Amino acid sequence: MKAKLFFSFACLAVLASAVPAFADEPRHNVVLFVPDGLRGGIVTPATAPTFADIRDKGVNFANSHSLFPTFTMPNSSGMATGHYLGDTGVFGNVLYAGFQIRTAASARMAFIENDGVIGDIDEHFGASFIDEETILHVAHRAGFNTAAIGKIGPTFVFNHTSRGGGESVIMDDATGTPAGIPLASWVSDGLKAQGLPMEAPSRLTNKESGNSHEPGTKDANVVQQGYFAAALTRVVLPKFKSDGKPFVVVFWSRDPDGTQHNQGDSLLKLEPGINGPTSMAAIRNADSNLAAIRRTLDDLGLSDTTDIVVSADHGFSTISKQSETSGAARASYADVPAGLLPPGFLAIDIAAALNLPLYDPEAGNAKVESGTHPKNADGLIGEDANAPKVVVAANGGSDLIYIPSGDRVLAQRTIDALLAQDYVSGLFVDDNLGTFAGTLPLSAINLQGSSLMPRPSIVVNFKSFSTGCADPTLCTAEVADTGLQQGQGMHGSFSRADTANFMAAFGPSFKKGFISEAPASNADIGRTIAAILGLMPESHGKLVGRALTEALPEGAVPTWERKTIVSGPSPSGLRTILNYQVVGETKYFDAAGFEGRTVGLSPDPALALTK
Repeated sequence: MKAKLFFSFACLAVLASAVPAFADEPRHNVVLFVPDGLRGGIVTPATAPTFADIRDKGVNFANSHSLFPTFTMPNSSGMATGHYLGDTGVFGNVLYAGFQIRTAASARMAFIENDGVIGDIDEHFGASFIDEETILHVAHRAGFNTAAIGKIGPTFVFNHTSRGGGESVIMDDATGTPAGIPLASWVSDGLKAQGLPMEAPSRLTNKESGNSHEPGTKDANVVQQGYFAAALTRVVLPKFKSDGKPFVVVFWSRDPDGTQHNQGDSLLKLEPGINGPTSMAAIRNADSNLAAIRRTLDDLGLSDTTDIVVSADHGFSTISKQSETSGAARASYADVPAGLLPPGFLAIDIAAALNLPLYDPEAGNAKVESGTHPKNADGLIGEDANAPKVVVAANGGSDLIYIPSGDRVLAQRTIDALLAQDYVSGLFVDDNLGTFAGTLPLSAINLQGSSLMPRPSIVVNFKSFSTGCADPTLCTAEVADTGLQQGQGMHGSFSRADTANFMAAFGPSFKKGFISEAPASNADIGRTIAAILGLMPESHGKLVGRALTEALPEGAVPTWERKTIVSGPSPSGLRTILNYQVVGETKYFDAAGFEGRTVGLSPDPALALTK
C-alpha cells in the first residue's frame, strides 16, 4: 500500500510540474474527439478538411501511436486513464474473465463494447475493473461539467463507475433503452425541446456486414452520428455554456471504423479494400461531425477557451483470409469460400495440434464438429468446456490465448503449434510462464502490470503485408480472425498501419502550426488533458504515458531514441522482433512480428537487443 501511495503522489507531482503557467487563469474546456479507426496518413484537405485544418493550424503529432493490441476498448482505457494495458486490464475487445458475466453471450468470455457487460465486470471487482481514475471522473471531482457521447463501449469507459447518470452525461447506442445509462432530466428535457428522440437511432443499413456472397454496407453511419452530434451541439454544449463552468467532453465517432469494417466495396478482393468510396464517405462523415462541433463552439463564444484534441484509437487494414499452412483453411464450410480461413481458424488449428476437442462459447459450449467453425471465432479447448485447458479470445488482427492452469508444458505445445503457421507474425508470452524461443515477454510491450483482469498467457499477432501502394500503411492487408470477409476492414495487428493513428490538437493551450516529431501515444492523451487542466488523477499502476508538453506554448521538444528487441530464435529460426521508441521511461510501440510478415517492421540488427 505504501508503494502504491508513493507512486500516486509521484505521478501527481509529475503532472503538476507539467501544467503550464496559464493553469492559474480561468480553466479551459476540452473536447476530445475520437474518430475511431482513422489512419494517420489518410487525412488531407480533400479527404477530411476539418481534421486537416486542426492538424495544420494546431499541433500535428506526426509520430503517433495507438496501444497494442490495437483495438477500440484497450485504447479507450489508455486515453481515459493515461495508463498502458498492463495496468488497465483491457487487453482486447473480447476478454476471457474466468468468472460469470451475467449479460454476456458466453458465461466467462465477453465482447466488452457493452454497457451491461462493463457494469457486470465492475461489480465483480466491487467498484471498477479498471483500477485507475479516468479523466472525466477526476474532472467532475474538480468541478467540471463532463460528458461522453458516441459509440457504445469506449464512450462509457470514460466514466463507467457512474451508472446513475448524475455525474457525467453518457449517451451511446443504448441511450433511451433499458440497457442504457439514465439521462439527467435537463438532458431529456433538452432533447424534447429540440425535437430529438429519447432513444438513440440504430446504425440502420450501416450495420449490414454482408456475407461470403453478398457485399456489406455502402452507407456511412450518418443518421446515428448525426443524432449524437445534434445532442451535443444543441443540448449539452449550450447547457454547459449557461452553467458557466469549465467542461470536458468526449465525442467518440464510430465512423470511419464501423463503416470500414462492414464496407461492401471489395467483396473477397484485397483492392480497393478499405480505400473504396464507402470508407471515404465514412471519413467525411466523422469530419462533418467535428465541423459541427467547431461551429457550435464558435456560435457559443467558446472557441477561445476550448481545446480540441483529436486522437484515433487505432489505424486500419484490409482483411486477408489466406494461408498455405492452416488445416482450418483446407476444410470445407457452408459459409466460407474454398481455401480461405474460416472464423475461429486459430482455435481450430490449435485444437487440432493439441488433439483436443473444441467448443463454441457463444453457442452454449456446443462442440465444434468437422466442417463447422465457432460462431464468433472464440474457442474453448479441452475435454471439458467448463474447465478449458486453452481459451482463444478472437479479436481480429491479433488474438488472446489464455491457459488458465498456467501449465508451462501446455504453453510450449501451444507456441509450437503457432510457430508452424504462416499467418502468425510474432508471439508475446506472460512473463510468469517463463522464456520461450521465438517469443518476447508481455512486459516488453507493457502488458504485464497491475491489472485486475486476468492477463492473456499468449498474445498472437497476425501477418500483415502491403498490396502495393506508395505508402504501405495506407494499403496494408492483415490476416484477421473474424466473421467479416476478405476485402472488408479490420485492425488489431502490430503493423505500423494499425499503430499509426491520427493525432492532432488545436486551441489556446497548444502551439500553432507545430509539427511534433517526438513520439506520442493514446496513453499520453489522458495525461496531457489532465496537465492542461491542472487535474490530478489518482494513479495506482506504474505503466503510464506522459504529458505532451512539447505541444504546449512554452514546452521543449524532448529527446527520444529508437530501439529494437529481438527474441532468441525458435527451432525453425523465427524471431519475434519489436521496434519501439523511448522518451525517458515512456515507450512507444511501432511494429512487431517475424521478419517479412509485418508492415513497417525493421529487423535492423544494429539496433537489436536480444532478449
